[in-house]
Amino acid sequence: MLLWFVILYLMVSVGIGLFAATRVHSAKDFAVAGRSLPLPVVTATVFATWFGAEAVFGVSATFVKDGLTGVVADPFGSSMCLIIAGILFSRYLYRLNILTLGDFYRMRYNRVVEVLTTICIVASYLGWVAAQIKALGLIFYVVTDGAVSQETGMILGAAIVLTYTTFGGMFSVAILDFVQMAVSMGGLLFIAWIVSGKVDGGTSAIVSHASDAGKLKFFPEMDPLKWIAFLGAWVTMMLGSIPQQDVFQRVTSAKSANIALWGSLIGASIYFCFTFVPMFIAYSATLIDPEMFGKLLEEDTQLVLPTLVLQHTPLVAQVLFFGAVLSAIMSCSSATLLAPSVSFAENVIKGFWPRMGDHHFLWVMRATLVGFACLVLAFALNSESSIFEMVENAYKVTLAGAFVPLIGGILWKRATSQGALAAIFGGLLSWILVEVLVVGGAGGGEYAYALVGEEGIPPQLIGLAVSAVGMVAGSLLPQWVGHKVPGRPLHELQHHAAMETHHITEHPRHHPR
Repeated sequence: MLLWFVILYLMVSVGIGLFAATRVHSAKDFAVAGRSLPLPVVTATVFATWFGAEAVFGVSATFVKDGLTGVVADPFGSSMCLIIAGILFSRYLYRLNILTLGDFYRMRYNRVVEVLTTICIVASYLGWVAAQIKALGLIFYVVTDGAVSQETGMILGAAIVLTYTTFGGMFSVAILDFVQMAVSMGGLLFIAWIVSGKVDGGTSAIVSHASDAGKLKFFPEMDPLKWIAFLGAWVTMMLGSIPQQDVFQRVTSAKSANIALWGSLIGASIYFCFTFVPMFIAYSATLIDPEMFGKLLEEDTQLVLPTLVLQHTPLVAQVLFFGAVLSAIMSCSSATLLAPSVSFAENVIKGFWPRMGDHHFLWVMRATLVGFACLVLAFALNSESSIFEMVENAYKVTLAGAFVPLIGGILWKRATSQGALAAIFGGLLSWILVEVLVVGGAGGGEYAYALVGEEGIPPQLIGLAVSAVGMVAGSLLPQWVGHKVPGRPLHELQHHAAMETHHITEHPRHHPR
């Protein structure tokens, strides 16, 4: 019975996604939903940015093991990311009327910076989307009681998400996010209510037990290296996730800059609060059946939540739970499949065929989406990392290679293309060298490993620092020595975009859709 409910839910979701595809008539519709979304939909789609596999399975399992200290990256870092990105994108980039972040890098710097940062952004999505696909495989495995293997489930899940995303683009993502946000919140709150009733003392007893066990302790011990590692995890998710195409698409799909801002703030706040619900449910499992769930914690923490629901709740709760989980994961995976595909098509492929018509470009985006989905599926099938690890590691490359050029281009008038290139190469090379030579054990010695090893300074923070130095030095030195003028500052780009929009409005026949 549960399996048939899951199949029905998947069919309805695909149907809604394909219905949304009827509104896609151009590349702009496909990439940013024609910039027409109202506040409730923007709020839902911003919430769905992060509320996926890692929030339901990864974060909850990590909290059971390590407490709040272990989940500093998500939801604390990820929520701040959505707030900061919402402010930056709505205030500074919305008026540029662009499809991707790569477009900004090209307009502010040059084509080389555009391609390099786009490759960084696309690469970061491999682990993120693979985590969602891996979670879909886990769900199929659980609801079929092992009849469908996790590998087969990954293939089925990827095919379902790919179907409606390929045709509907951002319209499908946005409409399904709105529907699935209601399903996931309602389902998980119902499960939390049922689970709390199975523990003597209810919610207060569960919270007290977690507090006594040290799970609600947020800050680490007073050890400098532990604090650096703690802040590194926070900063990696908070700042490394800002130069991300899916965040940019969700914010700039709003029909006004004001809606983009408030949708981001409200969506981020709801996400932060609601992520504690699956943490609460997972921790409750350890009190309901300590022996069984103690074994799961040692073997596979990601099975704690689904096992609890299957063995300790009625059928209606199981249907709501797996509907909620599927909602969260499908919302997240569809947008994170779309984002890198749109970026690669717009900022890499289109550069080789700049005269490509809009209709052909729309199909190039769809073909790129299919290709990226196959690449992600192969990565997910061959990776042994946990869902939380996949997500946490996804944004190191953008933190080291794309964050500083973005912030510098927005906030610093003297930023130049030379500075952006120095930031990209300096950040990426220093991060990779530390990861390979020190953390990877290829060299560096015991002292270096103690300083930047697993519990020392995160290599991506070293990359971020070198990237910042590269931006400043690479921008200022040529200006001081050769009196070179910086690239076009942001206010000039905004003025040009406003003039272009006005011209299109006044002379629509010269700018057909």
